[in-house]
Amino acid sequence: MFNIVLFEPEIPPNTGNIIRLCVNAGSYLHIIKPMAFSLDEKAVKRSGMDYRAVAQVKTYECYEEFLKLCKPARIFAVTTKAKTLYHQQTFMKGDFFLFGPETRGLPKEILDRKDNKSLIRVPMVKNNRSINLANTVSIILYEAWRQINFENGQ
Repeated sequence: MFNIVLFEPEIPPNTGNIIRLCVNAGSYLHIIKPMAFSLDEKAVKRSGMDYRAVAQVKTYECYEEFLKLCKPARIFAVTTKAKTLYHQQTFMKGDFFLFGPETRGLPKEILDRKDNKSLIRVPMVKNNRSINLANTVSIILYEAWRQINFENGQ
């Protein structure tokens, strides 16, 4: 349905929570290496519970490999540097949502690529750095799913 892309994730419990979220929202998870941990780590398993066994997760050695293999039609890069708020976009099944590493966000060379359909952000109070990655993924994914009337949901 939708595709969540984690670029160089750093915190195992965030990825575990995102695995669980993707399964419950019928979405795919793409992880671009390097990762700061293994998907087999206890912290990933604990937060992802038993969802890892049914999750659709694919890893890639680099961003170029991800683009080559997935051929995404529309990528929305999620960044605190965006001017456009997430709810101002119209999303479609098959869209890809790209999220950066927890401590530094997406690098400028990724944000500047023409592959990105749009740069989007979640609003927050001024002078704050960011929202937790798993929470941000939840906000974006559920807005996209809401826009297609929670298709296949119950």
